Amino acid sequence: MKLILRLVSLVRLTFFLCLVVAALSSLAGIFLIFHVAGELPKLPSPLSRIIETPQSQIYASTGQLLMGLGERKIVPLELVSKDFSNAIVATEDHRFFEHHGLNKLRTIKALYITLFEPGRVQGASTITQQLAKNMFFSFEQSWQRKFKEMLVALQIEAANTKEEILSAYINQIHFGAGAQGIEMASQTFFGKSALELNLAEASFLAGLPKSPTNYNPFRYYDRALKRRDIVLGRMEAAGFISGLEARQAASVRPQLHKGRIDARSGSYFLDALIKDLIQTYGEDVVFHGGIRVYATIDTRMQSFAGEAVKQGLENVDVLMGLSPDKNDLERKERPQGALVAIDTGSGAIKAMVGGRDYYASEFNRAMDSRRLAGSGFKPFVYYAAFQKTGMYPGTVMTDKPVLIPVKGAKDWEPQNFERRFSGDMILKKAFTQSVNTIAAQLVTMTGPEAVTSLARACGVKSPLENVYSVALGTSSVSPLDMAGAYSVFANLGIKHDPFLFWRVEDAFGRVLFERIVQNQKVLEPGIAFQVVDMMKAVVDTGSGRSIRRLGFKRPAAGKTGTTNNYRDAWFTGFTTSLCTSVWVGFDKRKQLKNRRGGGITGGRGAAPIWADFMMNAMKGEPERDFVIPKNIRFEKVDPVTGCAPETGGKVSVIPLKNGQTICGEVKP
Repeated sequence: MKLILRLVSLVRLTFFLCLVVAALSSLAGIFLIFHVAGELPKLPSPLSRIIETPQSQIYASTGQLLMGLGERKIVPLELVSKDFSNAIVATEDHRFFEHHGLNKLRTIKALYITLFEPGRVQGASTITQQLAKNMFFSFEQSWQRKFKEMLVALQIEAANTKEEILSAYINQIHFGAGAQGIEMASQTFFGKSALELNLAEASFLAGLPKSPTNYNPFRYYDRALKRRDIVLGRMEAAGFISGLEARQAASVRPQLHKGRIDARSGSYFLDALIKDLIQTYGEDVVFHGGIRVYATIDTRMQSFAGEAVKQGLENVDVLMGLSPDKNDLERKERPQGALVAIDTGSGAIKAMVGGRDYYASEFNRAMDSRRLAGSGFKPFVYYAAFQKTGMYPGTVMTDKPVLIPVKGAKDWEPQNFERRFSGDMILKKAFTQSVNTIAAQLVTMTGPEAVTSLARACGVKSPLENVYSVALGTSSVSPLDMAGAYSVFANLGIKHDPFLFWRVEDAFGRVLFERIVQNQKVLEPGIAFQVVDMMKAVVDTGSGRSIRRLGFKRPAAGKTGTTNNYRDAWFTGFTTSLCTSVWVGFDKRKQLKNRRGGGITGGRGAAPIWADFMMNAMKGEPERDFVIPKNIRFEKVDPVTGCAPETGGKVSVIPLKNGQTICGEVKP
């Protein structure tokens, strides 16, 4: 009996505590609502004015307007195909005509995730709530922001009809390819008014707002088509169409409007920038947040870069014996090229070219293509060797046959480009002449991990393998990787991560983001300068000397790269202020061969493009040589023995019993 009484008391106490908690929660909720309500934006009247946010705009570093995002043409709901209205409701919010602004089940789930899963903020995303987002000009994701959006959604529902809400919504959606709102989307993709859309076209467009970039039919038509089929399935499930109508519409491949195919940005740089912005802020903010973006691109340099790649690839065509009147299929199989130029003092990307023709191929080879770097990877090898072993450019090594055991694989036997061996030489000569066997010997001394770790420290983001052949550039990298990493050498060890925009402002000019350049030291200046000095010799007398013949006279350093079978030709080089990487090759990894069957090297294929661009890009800039660190001293030595010449220019070498030699005065 006592046990029963205790249980009854416990139940009463629990019930009482629940009532207290519920009462306190209600009071807190009422207080929160009144507190937050005072901070809510005022609804516009009529509701259509909610989409009057100005276009998002992108400016060059010079202040020139490059592009506007989200051109609109507002149309009333009665001038929009009923099929589209049904499609967008079925896809985005199938209970739109039943709820009062909030989907209760989805809201509870969203609140649970937001409150109890740290780092995640979930939205319930009814059509009304999505429209409510336009009332806020702060883009942080927080539960307070979501709560305010819910309250605004309730206000919108209380003051407007469902038709007015739906009309405002479909006129503000972003569809991609510069189209904001259903009328612009219909004109852009199909060349017709929104009222003329049939079911196949309407469902096609209704699938795009989920991810306008990933479903852009001008680029990913089949992907957009699969998304359309999902929309048709949802329309059928919601009762808007029958199964037969869904199947009939799914059998149609809507014909895109060819006259508007140039609605794309037309720029590899802008595509990369917009992608970066979307990853940072989301598509809603980028395309109808009215933001202003100040990009790093220098339009003058960009023009020079485009022309240099175009002319350089035409010259490669001539070298290969490709006539200019080939048909379109053969043109697609021609060599491609890429160029990235980075301001060494900040990391700002000043110019970017991702291929020979953007409208023929939007694939950005400057950022997204990874190709073998060849000898372009040797600066990392030599720095690692200098740092780990104490060697320096005057150290003597022997160019000879090398056989390196590889655990679990065939022994590695690297070959020189000329297929011959030259014997003893100092490391500066080995680097300048790009001797593979000596680079291979160096990597055995340091271990491949030291080389890949150094490359990653310098900013190479592409995956790198810890294998001995990394010394000869057998890991794939992008031109952006190479330009960013070489910039560290140009700065004598200071790293700046490459970036695409300086500042972002909201529609009212308030700064959302501003880049502050910070220096990160990743290399020792004295060792970095020794590598730079060798890279200067590459330009002056080595494999990159064609740059001097072409008329580029400024102090500069760099390295060529040519892969096995001539599938890739590189030149990456820098002055004190600008680092540029150029790649030339076939997308399908065919060989770059001239008319006589000889291979086209980095010095022949890529270096001329670099020289053409840099001569124009650097016009008007003062000439500056690289600063010499205090712990550096220069000595003249014989390139074979490493010995300093005596009076009269002779070199003394003393042979030792063990077969080695030392420098010194030979006494009679």
